[in-house]
Amino acid sequence: MLAKLLNLRKRQPEFVPLMTAGRRVYAVGDIHGRLDLLDRILTQIDADHAARGSAERHIVFLGDLVDRGPDSAGVVERISALCASDPHVHCLMGNHEEILLRSIEGDDKALRLFCRIGGRETLMSYGVTAQDYERLDYAEVAERLAALVPPSHQQFLAKLDEILVMGDYVFVHAGVRPGIAIADQKPAETRWIRDPFLDHRAPLEKMVVHGHTVAEEVEILPHRIGIDTGAYQSDRLSALMLEHGERHVFST
Repeated sequence: MLAKLLNLRKRQPEFVPLMTAGRRVYAVGDIHGRLDLLDRILTQIDADHAARGSAERHIVFLGDLVDRGPDSAGVVERISALCASDPHVHCLMGNHEEILLRSIEGDDKALRLFCRIGGRETLMSYGVTAQDYERLDYAEVAERLAALVPPSHQQFLAKLDEILVMGDYVFVHAGVRPGIAIADQKPAETRWIRDPFLDHRAPLEKMVVHGHTVAEEVEILPHRIGIDTGAYQSDRLSALMLEHGERHVFST
């Protein structure tokens, strides 16, 4: 009897999450100021979409557009323009966008963190020289950010989505708190969570597509897909195509 039950368990098909019918979705991992890689991945997305049959195309940027890489300003400008011109382009709030916005407001704790996690490069992308940056104190960093980051960029970042559900998938920046319904997830979790989500092994309400945690390769697990491949240092910006039950991964 035990052997029979084990054989039945082995034969049970693995759950295959499905994307909404008629929809082709491209999720893009953490960009971190690498406009060069963003342009390359968008070219790959255009080519991949053109090579497939007709479908409603969506692009989902998973957040962390800014910091660390050399052209955060260019990345924000490019993605904000894409979102403005196409309602099927979506962008989520990452923890680095949160820190940038809080730094502009003069939050001292955020400013100190901003300067440790690549904010120097972000401020330089908005026109501050390396020499000038070294002479700034935290209050002056906040003043320069408020003056140099265009209102259009600030408004775009402030209105980013937290979470996006399509078909059997949920898209977030960092992850979700296991045991909490998708509808009840808090920004502190979707923007920042690591171990409670990454260490979780059981099925979740939806297949979670996320960035935030760097891995050498795209991680595809039964309950989550992580697509942050550390673009700012690896030169590999990764994307995931989802259509019906199909998945396709590509990177720069």
